[in-house]
Amino acid sequence: MAITCGLENQAYKYVYGVYNRWIPPFDPDKEMHITCGKNDWSAVQLLLYSEKDMMVCVNEDSCFYERGPIDIVRVMVDVPGIDRNDIDVKLIGLIKDDDRQEKSDVLLDTPFIYVQSRKVQPVWIEIKISKEMKPGVYKPQIKVFSRQMFEDEKLIRTLNYTINVVDVTINDEKSFYLDLWQHNSNIARKYDLSLWSGKHFEIMENYIKTMADLGQKSISVVVSDIPWSGQNSAYIATSPSNMFEYSIVRIVLNKNGEWQYDFSSLNRYIKLCMKYGIDQEIEVFGLINIWVNEDAGYSKVIEDYDDGIRIRYFDEASGTYRYMKRKSQLADYIKKLEQNFIENGWIEKVRILGDEPSDLEILKNRLREIKSMAPSFQFKICINNVSVMEENLPGVVDYVPKLMCICHDYDRAMRIKEDIDGKLLFYLSCWPKTPNTFICSPLIESRIIPWLTLYMKFDGFLRWAYTAWPDDPLEEISYRYPRWPAGDTCFVYPGKDGKPLLSLRYKNLQRGIRDYEIFQAYIRQNGKEALNDRMRKVFYWETNSVFHPDSKKKAEDLYALDYESYEQITGNILNDLQKDR
Repeated sequence: MAITCGLENQAYKYVYGVYNRWIPPFDPDKEMHITCGKNDWSAVQLLLYSEKDMMVCVNEDSCFYERGPIDIVRVMVDVPGIDRNDIDVKLIGLIKDDDRQEKSDVLLDTPFIYVQSRKVQPVWIEIKISKEMKPGVYKPQIKVFSRQMFEDEKLIRTLNYTINVVDVTINDEKSFYLDLWQHNSNIARKYDLSLWSGKHFEIMENYIKTMADLGQKSISVVVSDIPWSGQNSAYIATSPSNMFEYSIVRIVLNKNGEWQYDFSSLNRYIKLCMKYGIDQEIEVFGLINIWVNEDAGYSKVIEDYDDGIRIRYFDEASGTYRYMKRKSQLADYIKKLEQNFIENGWIEKVRILGDEPSDLEILKNRLREIKSMAPSFQFKICINNVSVMEENLPGVVDYVPKLMCICHDYDRAMRIKEDIDGKLLFYLSCWPKTPNTFICSPLIESRIIPWLTLYMKFDGFLRWAYTAWPDDPLEEISYRYPRWPAGDTCFVYPGKDGKPLLSLRYKNLQRGIRDYEIFQAYIRQNGKEALNDRMRKVFYWETNSVFHPDSKKKAEDLYALDYESYEQITGNILNDLQKDR
C-alpha cells in the first residue's frame, strides 16, 4: 500500500481542486520544532496521502467501509511525559470556497472519514502544555497504522517532532480586546429550536465557551427585530439564506393598556456570558441605524420616528402580534431597557451599536433622540471614514474604523485617539481582501490580527460575525459572492451535538492571541520599541496607507507569509523571557 505521511505547521492550508498533481503535495521528511511556554499549547498537522481510496480514523473504535475492502488507516499520538487527556486529535474537513476548490478549514468531531485516492487528508494534532509542566524537550510520537478487513494492523510510519517547553508561564487573563458579534437567532435555526428556550440557552452556552477560550470581551444582544433586514437577503437572486436576527426581549400590551417588558432572556444571556468571563462590554443592537430597504418591503415601522426600528409586541386585547407605530411607545421601551441595565449594575458596560452610518446629520439626530429617552446610554460606532471621529457625536465613546480607512488616514486617527473617551478598535469585514479571515486567506493572516493590533496601537479588534451562517454552512459556505467572500460570516460551524466545530481560522487567531500575551510580558521587561524591532522582521511596510486597496499591494508585499518566521520571533522572545527570570 502506497500511503505517504508528513508533518506541517498549524497554518498549512490544503487545497484540492483545479490543479491536483499525482504526487503528495508536501514534504514527507519535513522536521518540526516548536517552542512553547507553560500554560500553553502547540499544534501540527499530519498529512496523509494514498494512491488508493482509504478510511482515516483518529480513535480506537472498530471501523469498516460500507462499500467493501479498503485501506483503514489509524492515527495514534503519544507524548512521553504528557497525559493522554492533554492530546487532541481531530480530522480536518475541507470546505468549498468561492472558486469551487476545496480548502481545509473545519475541525471535525467525527472519528473517521472516507478519503478518495490522491487526495490529502489533514489531521489536527494539538498538545496542551499545563502550568505544572516541567521545562524541557518533549518528543511527540505519531504512529500511523493500516489494515484491510480483518488483517492485523501494520505500522506504516512513526513521525516525530519536538516541543521545547521553556520556564515561562503564559498569562491566563487574555488581555487582548476581542469583539466578535454573536448571532444567536441563527444558532436556534440551525438546531431547530424555539428562540430563547432552555435548549437554546444550553446550546448557546457551548458557543459562549469557545468565545471565552479566545478571550472574547463583549456580549451581543439584539433588542428589536431584524435590524440588518436579513443581511439584504431579499436582493439575492439565487439561494438566499435566512439571516434574520430577532429581539431577545418579549413585550406585551396587556388588556389594561399597560406595557410589560420581559427582560429575563436578555439578562439570562448576559449573566451566562459573564459566567465565562465575557464581561467587559454589552453591545446592544437594533436601536440605531437600522437597515431599511423600502423596495424590498423592509421599511420604516414607527411613523413619527426617522429610524427603521421594529419593536414587536403581543396585544392581549386583540390576541395578535403587532409592531410599535409611535415614537412615544419606543421611548417607553428604551427607558425601561435603560432602567433594566441600571438595576443590574451594567449600565457602564452598555454600548448602543451604530453600524456604518452613511449620513452624519441623520446619525446625530438619532443619537440625540436616544439620549433624550435614555440619558445614560453610551454609543459605539463602526465607521468607514476617520473624519467621523472629529464630529463630536453625542454620546459616542468608542470608534471602530475599518482597517483600510484608518490606515489611509492613520496619523490623523492617532491624534484624535487621544481625545476620545473610550476605545479605538479596528475591524475587518467583506473588504479588504488583505489581510482577512476568509477561506481563501492565508491562515497566517488570522494569526497576525493581534500582532497588527499591538503594532499599530489599536485598542482591540472587531469582526461582525461569529455564527452568521448561510442555510447549510458545512455544505455551502459561499454566500453573496463576490460581495462576501466565503468565510466572511463565521469563525465556527454548527456541530451535530449542539457544540460548535472550530476552524483553522479560529485556531490561528487563538494562536495570535496567545502571542499577544507573550508580547505583553516582553514589553513589560524591554519596552514597546524592542518588540517593534522584532516585528519589523515580518512586517515590511513603512507607511500604513499601503493597507488601502488603492496601493495595489499584495499580502507578500506587506508581511511574511511563512509560519516559521513568526514562530522564530515568539520562540526567541520566550527564550529571552526565561533568561530574564
